Amino acid sequence: MSINPEINLQEFTHPSISQNNGDYWFYERSDSFPGQTFGLKINKILYHTKSPYQDILIFESSNYGNVLVLNGIIQCTERDEFVYQELITHLPIMSHPQPKKVLVIGGGDCGVIRELVKHVRLGTVETIKMIEIDDMVINLSKKYLPQMSKFADDESVEIIIEDGFKFLKDNKEKFDIIITDSSDPEGPAEEFFQVNYFKLLKNSLNDDGIVIMQSSENIWLNLPYIKNLMDKGKTVFSNLEYTQCYMPSYTAGQLGLIIASNKDYDLTKPLRTIEDENKWFKYYSSKIHESSFILPTWADNHLH
Repeated sequence: MSINPEINLQEFTHPSISQNNGDYWFYERSDSFPGQTFGLKINKILYHTKSPYQDILIFESSNYGNVLVLNGIIQCTERDEFVYQELITHLPIMSHPQPKKVLVIGGGDCGVIRELVKHVRLGTVETIKMIEIDDMVINLSKKYLPQMSKFADDESVEIIIEDGFKFLKDNKEKFDIIITDSSDPEGPAEEFFQVNYFKLLKNSLNDDGIVIMQSSENIWLNLPYIKNLMDKGKTVFSNLEYTQCYMPSYTAGQLGLIIASNKDYDLTKPLRTIEDENKWFKYYSSKIHESSFILPTWADNHLH
C-alpha cells in the first residue's frame, strides 16, 4: 500500500471539511442525524483515498489525536476509541461462561481485536477470526492508529478479507461470541441491520452463544429506529437487550449496542469478573457492565 505524500490542507478539498476564521474543521453530517453536526479542528490531513468500498479520510485533530473517517462518519479517534471498543467486546465476553471462539464482523481498525487478545492473555478466549471487506482500513490503521491495531498480527488472530454478509451465508463453523463492528447502515452495510442478518448470526452461533452489534443510532437521535431494530432482533433471539456507552466523538455523545442470545443469561450483569480490572480496562468494569443498561425513563419506556 502506497502512502499519500504530505497533503497541503489549504489546497485539499473534501465535502466534510470547511474553513472557519483561518482554521480548518471537519464536520460530520448525515441524514441519520439531521439538523446537527459534530466538528473537530484539523491540524493536518494524514491520508485520503477512495477504496472500492468507501471514502477513507484520516486526519490529525487538535484535541482528539488521529481520526478515522469512513464515508464522512467518524469511526474512531485516538482520544476516546477505547470506550466503544471495550464495551462492545467485554460485555459479551464477560456474560458468557466459556467464550473460547470469537468471530468479529468488520472492525478493520482492529480495536476489538486488541480487546479480545486481553482475554487470550487471561486464558479465556482461544481463537479470534475477523472478517473485514476492506483491507485498506486494516493497513491504514496499522500506520496511523498503532495503539488500536497492535495485536492485528497476534497468533490467536485470523483475518479474512471478505464481505461479512457473504461469509456468514457460506459459514459452517460455530462461535461462542459474534461481534458485529460494522459501519452505519448505508450502502453495503445496510444488510447488517435486517432480520436476515440476525438469522445468519444465529446460524453461526453455538446454542449458548452471544451476539452484539452497534445499533447505529443512540436514544437522542432516532429512538423509533432503535425500537424497530430491537423488534427485528427479537424475532430471532429470545433474550435481547439495549446498552449504551458515552463518548464525545460520536454524534450526540452516545452510541447504542444490541446484545442478544437464545440462552437465558442475565446479560445486564457480568457472569464472570476478573481481578485487577484497572490493569486490563480503561472504561469497562463490572459496575459499568450493569450501569450501561440503565436508560432514562422516557427511552426505557419506549424501548420496553
